[in-house]
Amino acid sequence: MAKTSPAAHPVALAALGAALLWTGWSTSGTLWPLGLFVGWVPYLLMERRFTQQGARKGRVFAGTYLFVLLWNASTTWWVSYADLAAGIAAVVLNAGLMCLPLMAFRQTKKRLGPRIGYLALPIYWIAFEQFHLRWDVTWPWLTLGNGFAAVPQWVQWYEYTGFLGGSVWVWVVNLLVFFAVVDKKTLGFTTGTAAAVVAGPADLVGVRPFGTRFLAPFLAIILPLVLSYAIGATYQEQGPGAEVVVVQPNFNPYTEKFAGAADFVSYDVQLTRLLDLSTRQLTPQTRLVLWPETSLADYYVEKTIDANPRIRRIRAWLGQHPGVALVTGMTSVVTYPNKESASETARFRDDAGYYDVCNTVAYLASATAPVQFYHKERLVPGVEKVPPFLTALVSHIDLGGYVGSYGTVPETTLFRVPGAPALVVRPLVCYESIYGDFTAQYVRDGANLLGLVTNDAWWYDTPGYRQLLRLGALRAIETRRDLARAANTGFTGFINQKGALTQLAPTWVPTASRAIVHLNDKLTFYTRVGEYIGRGCQALALLLLGWVIARAFAGPKN
Repeated sequence: MAKTSPAAHPVALAALGAALLWTGWSTSGTLWPLGLFVGWVPYLLMERRFTQQGARKGRVFAGTYLFVLLWNASTTWWVSYADLAAGIAAVVLNAGLMCLPLMAFRQTKKRLGPRIGYLALPIYWIAFEQFHLRWDVTWPWLTLGNGFAAVPQWVQWYEYTGFLGGSVWVWVVNLLVFFAVVDKKTLGFTTGTAAAVVAGPADLVGVRPFGTRFLAPFLAIILPLVLSYAIGATYQEQGPGAEVVVVQPNFNPYTEKFAGAADFVSYDVQLTRLLDLSTRQLTPQTRLVLWPETSLADYYVEKTIDANPRIRRIRAWLGQHPGVALVTGMTSVVTYPNKESASETARFRDDAGYYDVCNTVAYLASATAPVQFYHKERLVPGVEKVPPFLTALVSHIDLGGYVGSYGTVPETTLFRVPGAPALVVRPLVCYESIYGDFTAQYVRDGANLLGLVTNDAWWYDTPGYRQLLRLGALRAIETRRDLARAANTGFTGFINQKGALTQLAPTWVPTASRAIVHLNDKLTFYTRVGEYIGRGCQALALLLLGWVIARAFAGPKN
């Protein structure tokens, strides 16, 4: 039996794979996400060695879990910045969930053979990514297609595939590289079963010439890149122009922004800064002003909102600037007349009755128009959306003075700005901008501008808010819509229809930016059909799992 080299040790392979995948979410500005194309190869080598050694299930799971845990921890460690315990729990639990498609791959390879097994691996993984977009504890941050957010020029074809197309690309290249460096005889492709021998050096080098072995993975990388650059070179910004102002008031959410903070800045003073910054950027051509998430941070009861003195101040300001509309984040309260009409997330107090607290975007089309509301739908699990039995567990987390599930209203909400050409804003609140199909749904309904309001300062100077900034570029490419971004402390600015970041204001300074956005009304293929790749993989995954289960019940062949 050949001696296992230190480089092939499961811990070394797990660490190497996690480090390579991390490059897709690096925000250093000096690394390209090339590691995504080989990041799964160490895992595949580790799994192959476990198979050859006849390793027990516990050891296989431990190696698999270590790999995805290190990837999660190195990429999203910043989640723990607001709360250490909650951040650790998020990384640990998500890593466990990510093991599910990998263990399904193991069982498929065992029951149906390596050819079908390796084909099933990307299907299971992408089916899991699609599932992670939809369920209550949704966390699609590490969807492989998101790893190209820093290089939008590589993925201009997302307008046809969405970001799950990037996941397919990653898996195709990784599997081709793996097959190029490993002797296929040891995988069981020629014998019908996986070989029960420990790999020697020849298994990794093979006898095929270098150019022949790596031609397929090279082409799998280069051809999509060439296609993307060709699309980017010919695509022109579409739609008439409209002037938009985005505002960055710069209030520290830990020490200044919310009542009870050590250096709390009164809500009236905060409003004064928002109005002043907006006024400095206004021109006669300005159509829309965008303020960040929770800019109006006090609790605003929606039914009586016009009686609020700060809303009256805003209306007076709009009256001084006719033709300007305002979109602003706020914390609002939705009340219900009785228990029967209340939502599942509603709370009850004797003095207030049944009510929901919502992370809301409010829209004032003019000084006299009724206030319109959008309630954030995709809530952050563990903070904004908490199962009742976990409320006590997270009660110590302070992210704005409210703990427990926010309310929401699942309905199409678009803000239509009067004038010609018509400006139709699709509001997005922070975390919602990582969902491609969710964004595309509202573009199908008529949105020609994406308006993102966010408060990224919870994570201070960590990769978190930089990653979120770049993910907005993917939504712009998928829908071919400009994105206007208003952040409490940065980055505030604009993203064009090709995913290029423009006019980004520096962080941690009060400022505002103005730009001409393009109002495109054409629908991309992806916008029309949605996550067809994810849905297709889920259907195939169910068929494969059914086949595996049937083979397991049938028992071994005689």
